[in-house]
Amino acid sequence: MALRQRLWFGVLLGLTAGSVLPAMAAGLQVGLATDAGTLDPHALNAGPTMLVTRQIYEPLIARDRNMEKVPGLAESWQLEEPTRWRIRLRPGVRFHDGAPFDADDVIFSINRALAPTSDLKVQVDGIRDIRRIDDRTVDLVTEGPDPILPDKLTRVLIMDAGWSRQHGVSVPQDFRAREETYAVRQANGTGPYRLLRREPDSRTEFVRFDGWWATASGGNVERLTFNTIANDATRLSALLSGEIDFVLDVPPQSLPALQRDRRVRVLTGPENRTVFLGMNQKMEKLPASAGADSNPFKDVRVRRAVYHAIDIDSLHRQTMRGQSLPTGSMWAPSIKGYAAEDDVRLPFDRAAARGLLSEAGLGAGFTVTLDCPNNRYVNDEHICTALAAMLAHVGIDVRVNLQSFGAMMTRVQRRESAFYLLAWAPATFDALVTLQAIMRSPGQGADGSGNFSGYSNPAVDRLIDAVKTEVDPGRRLATIRQAHRLHNQDVGHIPLHHQVIAWAMRAGIDAVIQPENQVDIKWVTVGPR
Repeated sequence: MALRQRLWFGVLLGLTAGSVLPAMAAGLQVGLATDAGTLDPHALNAGPTMLVTRQIYEPLIARDRNMEKVPGLAESWQLEEPTRWRIRLRPGVRFHDGAPFDADDVIFSINRALAPTSDLKVQVDGIRDIRRIDDRTVDLVTEGPDPILPDKLTRVLIMDAGWSRQHGVSVPQDFRAREETYAVRQANGTGPYRLLRREPDSRTEFVRFDGWWATASGGNVERLTFNTIANDATRLSALLSGEIDFVLDVPPQSLPALQRDRRVRVLTGPENRTVFLGMNQKMEKLPASAGADSNPFKDVRVRRAVYHAIDIDSLHRQTMRGQSLPTGSMWAPSIKGYAAEDDVRLPFDRAAARGLLSEAGLGAGFTVTLDCPNNRYVNDEHICTALAAMLAHVGIDVRVNLQSFGAMMTRVQRRESAFYLLAWAPATFDALVTLQAIMRSPGQGADGSGNFSGYSNPAVDRLIDAVKTEVDPGRRLATIRQAHRLHNQDVGHIPLHHQVIAWAMRAGIDAVIQPENQVDIKWVTVGPR
């Protein structure tokens, strides 16, 4: 069976195959630590949600097994003028309810992704107008030149305009307010799988869509179930017992035993996701804090003290069992804009940390709550408890608030968290998404849409705004690097590591592991037990 997966993003511990040979139809049971927050494809820009919705809905521009851009619902895209892209649509495509796909659905979906309640604004920000040329052609007009618009469109999933209006979901769910709409539990896409049943935080069931336009994908999965099993041990036990077939995000401490087990195939590789700490720099006073009359994180000396107190080598060796890539960068090497010269951390130095706290008038330390998910990132709970122990050595008393990812995101998105662990993976594989969403001051549209810490530097903002429309590759890279260096000098956030992902599946299953940590079921082949 021919190998089709490029090895540029990591070492595969097991056989990764992308066979295009026909195979016997099969069912697949997948175990997930975190369920999708919603089925609304524009309400929440988070990995677990995208993993589920991308089986149902499709973008105009897709990515192949090698992460190269390829036609999706669009047959072609071309820059006609510096600010106008022409998109020609694929004919003969139908939604799961039989409705035909056309230009009106594209216009509707992009406008929906631009709506105030959308969490996908960073993917479409800058689109000024969408012009319908005919049923199969649209023009996207941008505010200024946008050299990475095709990369952004790989993340924007297309909905049926008629179905959405019929069910009162013309705008995305307000996820922060926990709004319930028809699109939260129901779906109607053009993708390879059709929704059968949705039980939030339990299971989501699908069946292969017989009317899918791209029938020759190479996979053989006819029925698919995503099962939410939050506990790592329970999830792996279910795999070994045969109750489920596939597990994502295997904890590092379990890898050696799984790699020795002949019943299991393990795939690993670095993800394009960077784990970091956010410190709220807008609050006047930290909630439930002791030892500080104001907000210590407003002072760059305190933020640097936190950075110096982190023993990143210990975190890598002991907590992550070597399954992480420690970093001083806010994006991974696979992201356009990465420069090894800028990937430098502040050194682990407890004496320096204590000295900075004393200079800031906090020699006696202070107390702060660290909001942390316990079911989203690899070893997230253990990372947070290790960080709390490290910060205790310099007098910072960290109370770890462990919670589900969904509950934590509600708190973080409302800017109620003083200190939090989060991660970010640019789906465009370009640094602008991180710069604009995480590091730019909150403003209009996508600016600062993921900046939950309130970090703000006008000089960084000007550089980010310049990156948005810069088409010269050399100038663009130089501007990205300058913005990144200024942010790091400010300690706007504290990068920890790039995640290393591991998938485990029963022997006889072939899958394509990619840096997005998103399994495309259309490429999965299931062999006999």
